[in-house]
Amino acid sequence: MSYQLRDHTADVAVEATAPTLPAVFAAVAEGFTAASCEAVPGTGERFKLSVDAESREAALFEYLDELIYERDVRLVLPVDHEVAVEDTEHGWAVTATARGVPLADVDAREIKAVTYSEMTLERRDGGWYAYVVFDV
Repeated sequence: MSYQLRDHTADVAVEATAPTLPAVFAAVAEGFTAASCEAVPGTGERFKLSVDAESREAALFEYLDELIYERDVRLVLPVDHEVAVEDTEHGWAVTATARGVPLADVDAREIKAVTYSEMTLERRDGGWYAYVVFDV
């Protein structure tokens, strides 16, 4: 699993690859963390989250949006992402955990929102590829 931060006008984009769909979700989330701060301390407690959506792309969007919500409500930066993604009869379900590093412990840049602008989530080269733009 890997990710790279990409400049995108006034925003920041995360380009990620991974062998599985859950791993590419986690890679994009790690990119979100890296776009938020340069160094991550070992503090914080793990928390759970889950989202449901009608498509894979919507599931990725909702998952990342939930990370931003958790940051704003809990006042923590989500790091060390573990993700499960399931295709259900009603759509897609994402269950995940992350470690919430208190914002007081990091010098974090605010990511305002995840966007659908140029979002890509597809199979590529025997694995998964994602490109997501965040509004900063």
